[in-house]
Amino acid sequence: MSMEWFDRVVGELQDHLESICEKYEQDGQMAVERGSKHPRIEFFVDYEDGEREYFYSLFFDPHNEEFYTEKIDDELEQPARVILSDIDDIVDAVHEGFHDYTNDADEDVDIFYATHEDETEYMDVYDDGDLEELDDADEFYITEIADDDDILEQIDVEWETPEVTAFFREDEVEVTYQFGVVQETGDGVLRRINRLWTEDDDIIKDETNFIFTKEEAPTIIAMIASHMNSMQGYED
Repeated sequence: MSMEWFDRVVGELQDHLESICEKYEQDGQMAVERGSKHPRIEFFVDYEDGEREYFYSLFFDPHNEEFYTEKIDDELEQPARVILSDIDDIVDAVHEGFHDYTNDADEDVDIFYATHEDETEYMDVYDDGDLEELDDADEFYITEIADDDDILEQIDVEWETPEVTAFFREDEVEVTYQFGVVQETGDGVLRRINRLWTEDDDIIKDETNFIFTKEEAPTIIAMIASHMNSMQGYED
């Protein structure tokens, strides 16, 4: 298995996208996740309020040395793999995904209203912007649909530890972990930060967060400990 093609695309992709799209240059970002069986490149937009929204995922199959993305086959109603054979196909696909996201960003809005009995019900939004008639006692508010990746931005986490380095290879990759507690619920949060150094000495940062309850923790620890011998490390 070779990662040469993956590394070449990682090194060139950001420059290609910025050169063809001024809006992407201003807003679009990407992060690399190498610690998976099929490494991937995630594309996202960060907002001033700290929120992050992902709009495209590009996967790499090391065995076949090919990039692909996944979509739902409408006829089979199951995931299908779309192969992207060269850098131009990859750039076009990400560029299209970015503009699909930006065009839809203002449309993904739900209308809710709370009755005087403190119940929350769903209300349709009509194309002409008209709302269903409400009683005087009713109140309504607008909220965007929350994405799973934005959940951590909406809760208060107290970090119990600093970033702890789990793996480090100089000028190549660093993986750190940090543990915190959600103040409102008492759930645990495990933050994983993956930093990758490119050939131009730029650092690409990828962050993922996992929330779990106290009751789940022993099961998670036991499952990992009992299957350590089945896993492969970076050196493998």
